[in-house]
Amino acid sequence: MSHIGSKEIKIPANVTIELVGNKITVKGKNGSLSLVHKNILVDLLVENNARHIIVKPYLTGAKKSDKQASILWGTYRTLIDNMVTGVSQGYSKSLSLVGVGYKANMLDKHRLSLKVGYSIDLLYNIPSDIKIECPKPDLINIYGIDKQRVNQVAAEIRAYREPEPYKGKGIRYVGEIVRTKEGKKK
Repeated sequence: MSHIGSKEIKIPANVTIELVGNKITVKGKNGSLSLVHKNILVDLLVENNARHIIVKPYLTGAKKSDKQASILWGTYRTLIDNMVTGVSQGYSKSLSLVGVGYKANMLDKHRLSLKVGYSIDLLYNIPSDIKIECPKPDLINIYGIDKQRVNQVAAEIRAYREPEPYKGKGIRYVGEIVRTKEGKKK
């Protein structure tokens, strides 16, 4: 039995849930997200003005499909919980630029310019569902309603110049600890 899959998902008051066949749509103040699922049952439970989503595996009696349903049970529960959190609160990720002359700035709403030690400035085209801010030249804040998309954009930007192990220069997540190596000794 999945410990994660058996937990109920609490739904805030400003979030609406639509269950149509094997598709779940979650709408909130930040936008809407939808997910197509299979091999699970999703039920909406309302009691005493509290709304919950219950996710259960769809057991058919066939060994192969029952195993697949049990494997994906906790994953689908987490995906639905991330959707509810995303449309009600949103997700954010912060990157810091460490190095002499490393800077980031917004050219416009759809393009981010990075100076990270190359001879040219790198341009990153921002997806339409993501919002990026640069409050300081060495800090990038990424916002969105889809947790996977926010983390993917942060990973793509970080991949331009990952922290190197000798001086620690590069683009890193805020709070990330980079273990530095000792250099050559004479």
